[in-house]
Amino acid sequence: MSVSGGQAVNGRHSSSLEPRDFYQLKQRAAEYYRSNAVPQRMQQVLNTMFYEKPDDMYGHLANYFASFAKPAAISRIIGREILDTNGQSTIKVEVLCTIKNFEKSVCFAAMSNCCSDPNYTTQDTGNNDNEEKAQSVNIALEWVNEPLNSLLKGLFPANQIHVDKLLSEYFQRKVEEDEEQTKKDNEEEKLTEPESLPPPVSAAFGDKKKKSPKAKKSLVIEKNINPREPPESFFPGSVAIGAVSLAIAKAAARLQNIILYLHIASLNQAEEPRKEMSMPLPLITILECGKSSGGKVHLLKEVIAIPKPGLGYKQSIKMIRDLQQEISKWMFAPKTGPAAISQSGCWMKGYDRIDQPFEMIQEVCTALQLTLGDDVHLMLNCGAHELMDYEKQRYEVITGVLKHPDEMIEFYINLVKQYPSIIGLIDPLRKEDVEQWSKLCSLLSPQCYILADAASRSIDKLLTEGLGAKLYSGLVVKHANQTTISNLIQVAKLMEENECIFISGLTDEETMDDSMADIAVGLGARFIKLGGLCHGERVAKYNRLLAIEEELAQRGTLGKSPEHEFPVIGAEQEDLNPEMILSN
Repeated sequence: MSVSGGQAVNGRHSSSLEPRDFYQLKQRAAEYYRSNAVPQRMQQVLNTMFYEKPDDMYGHLANYFASFAKPAAISRIIGREILDTNGQSTIKVEVLCTIKNFEKSVCFAAMSNCCSDPNYTTQDTGNNDNEEKAQSVNIALEWVNEPLNSLLKGLFPANQIHVDKLLSEYFQRKVEEDEEQTKKDNEEEKLTEPESLPPPVSAAFGDKKKKSPKAKKSLVIEKNINPREPPESFFPGSVAIGAVSLAIAKAAARLQNIILYLHIASLNQAEEPRKEMSMPLPLITILECGKSSGGKVHLLKEVIAIPKPGLGYKQSIKMIRDLQQEISKWMFAPKTGPAAISQSGCWMKGYDRIDQPFEMIQEVCTALQLTLGDDVHLMLNCGAHELMDYEKQRYEVITGVLKHPDEMIEFYINLVKQYPSIIGLIDPLRKEDVEQWSKLCSLLSPQCYILADAASRSIDKLLTEGLGAKLYSGLVVKHANQTTISNLIQVAKLMEENECIFISGLTDEETMDDSMADIAVGLGARFIKLGGLCHGERVAKYNRLLAIEEELAQRGTLGKSPEHEFPVIGAEQEDLNPEMILSN
């Protein structure tokens, strides 16, 4: 390997170089190629290629030398504003990497922009955070396109833990800066406020003291309801952290030419990844009736169908699709009242009696020759936080039936007793009703899952404070805001160590990004809660799950889903005997 005569070197023609200079140049070139092992590798590939005689000689050379190329490094990340499925602003992150001296776009990732605490979102308050969402997206775009872009430049996407550590540290600095600024503003405000004079003391009329009026017995509340906990703080711009973390994970999988769920599984396993991977059981919403119903039916936000374990996704989706189509006939039957497709992707209809939706589902299953309680089970999303009047500290009187958690416990016990096909309750009580949660778990956990969605704490609190008393069978975990892929992995391990069921769930404002399906499979989620079989953002994830199952089956690595096992939570209390209450 040498520099031949006649070549231009540093603007000068090699033929014009003095012999000594030309000799030194050849020596430097030889040393440069030798230090990078070019002659040895060139000789090796030429020798082997002569015997192999590939059809595409230069393609063979390109593939050979590509194996010695430097790993792809992040050159830029770009944030763009897009719309979620509710027409609200969120962000999409593009990752560009330097690959073989060229900058190439590797992948895109989008994530929902959650600005409200579900425990504080009721049917009265609604979703009035549009301005907050827009502000959060603007801040997130500033973070992605400026400081985070500089922070991650030159890093390798495969090093997810290091990237997530930098992202979390950046977010924490922003939080601390905001706290310091808020403290400073409060101090300045105190200095500028005029001193207020004490209120005048009113003269007492005579020497008689006024007697406080006696409280009427009708106004006395026999059982107090715990006030709600203060809301968990939401930091504007936090969606940038989660979106960038997801984008880096997708980029790493793409660059390593592996599938995202396998990459997530490799990050999740400290040792060798498991040989078989099981698909999470789908929790498919088939009916929403709570908000548009009266009486006790108001306590049922969603009715969810669960195909029996062991049934493939293709068969499961077909079965629930047939079930939904049969339900559609009931929706349009005469004298059934108005019905519509809900945001969760299923039929939404109001009922007057608690038995009406269950009777309809039973008849639909019978028409399809399905056995309710065998081929398909039911789970109820109760959404208790949406029934609470937080100002009056009582459950909404619109139910006209139950106003205290103890009464709700009795209602759910009787419901599970009446309909054995019900094997799970989601958010049957508020998370503040700790005593009642404990009672409900003690009574019903041997018969069904007690799950927390809105009633659970954020991932940040789960990581810093742990699972606590664990008054539930499992938690619905959502990838939102500043949650990184590493955070999700930590939470999955924490829940596995504590024998708590891991459930992947959607946020209320979703995007078309289907990565959640890969995350659920990669982390070994027991269930996945996507809503109904309508709306593009939900169907995209169901389609991705179908593709993942097919890939696992083709490779012979598809594991079996375990049968339902209901972990018993809490010791039986003396005054609460589940055998007596649940016996026929």
